[in-house]
Amino acid sequence: MSQRPQALFAMAAENVPRVFPPEVLARLRKSVDIDPGLVAEDLTDPRVLGALARTEILVTGWGCPRLDEAVLDAAPRLRAVLHSAGSVKSFATPGLWQRGIAVSSAAVANALPVAEYTLAMILLAGKDVLAARDRMRTARTSAGWGVIPGIGNYGRRVGVIGASRIGRRVLELLRPFDLRPALTDPYVDERQAAALGVPLLPLDELLRTSGIVTVHAPETPETRHMIGRRELALMPDGAVLINTARGALVDHDALVAELRTGRLTAILDVTDPEPLPADSPLYDLPGAFVTPHLAGSQGYELARLGLTVAEEAERLLAGEKPAYGVDWAALAREA
Repeated sequence: MSQRPQALFAMAAENVPRVFPPEVLARLRKSVDIDPGLVAEDLTDPRVLGALARTEILVTGWGCPRLDEAVLDAAPRLRAVLHSAGSVKSFATPGLWQRGIAVSSAAVANALPVAEYTLAMILLAGKDVLAARDRMRTARTSAGWGVIPGIGNYGRRVGVIGASRIGRRVLELLRPFDLRPALTDPYVDERQAAALGVPLLPLDELLRTSGIVTVHAPETPETRHMIGRRELALMPDGAVLINTARGALVDHDALVAELRTGRLTAILDVTDPEPLPADSPLYDLPGAFVTPHLAGSQGYELARLGLTVAEEAERLLAGEKPAYGVDWAALAREA
C-alpha cells in the first residue's frame, strides 16, 4: 500500500477516544485515512455501508458488530482487520480467513496489565497482606511486629496454568524474585518449558506442590470448570488461587465450599457469572478477594492498545505482514 488506505472504526463509539487519544489517533492517521467521527456500531446503517464499500482496513474494538458474510460482501476492498482489544471471537467469522483478509489483535498489549496485576497479587498473597488487612479491620488493632510462620515470598512455588501470552508474561515478571514458578500446559513440551525457564508439571502435581496457583488458560469446552472440587482438594492448606482468565474455568460452587472451610484463599478478577449476583457468598467470605474485571487494560493503559493498532497499520503501509496476526486454526484454543 503506497498511499494511505481507507479505514473505518468498528466498535462502540465511546471507545474510540479512550483507545485512540489524540497522539495515538494522529499516529494512526499518518498510515490510514480514517474519520473518528464515523464509527460503525451498526453495520447495516446506510452511511456505514457506503463507507464499508471503500474500506481497506477495519479498525475494530470492544463492541464491534459481527463480521458475517453480508458485511464482508459489503466490503469488497477489505484487506485487514486490526483489533484494538484482545479476543476476536465475539465478532470474527471464518469468512475473514477464507477471503484472505489479515486479522490482527492487540492481545499482546492487553496481556501486559493482566500480568502486572497477577504479579502484584502473587507478591501480596505471598505476604498474606489481604487477609492481614481484613483481620486488622475486624480487630481494630494488631499485635505489632512479629515473625509469622508460613508466609513470605522466598522459595514459594507459584504454579502457572497456561502458557498463554499472559502466562508467559507472568513467568517473565517473576524472574527477578526468589519464587519458584512452574508451568502446566497440554500444548507445551519439556523443551519449550525449559526455554521459558520453568519446570513443566502435570496439573495435579502443580496443584499439590504450589502455594500460589494462577490461572491463564483460555475458555474452551475442555477447560470449563478445569478447577473443580477434586482439583481444589489437591491444593495444600493455606494455598491461594488467582484467576484473571475466565470465570468459568473455576467451579464456583466448589470454590465457595472450600473457602467456607478457611483452608484456601481466592483472588478473582473474573467470575461466573459476571458480574456476580448480589447474594453471592464470594462478596462476604473472608477468604475471597474479588475485583471487577479490572486486570486488563484500564484508563491510561488503553492507549497502548491503540498504539499497537497504529504500529500494525504502519507495517501494512510498508508492505509487511501484521506482527500480531490471528490464526483461525489456533483461535479455538485461545482466549
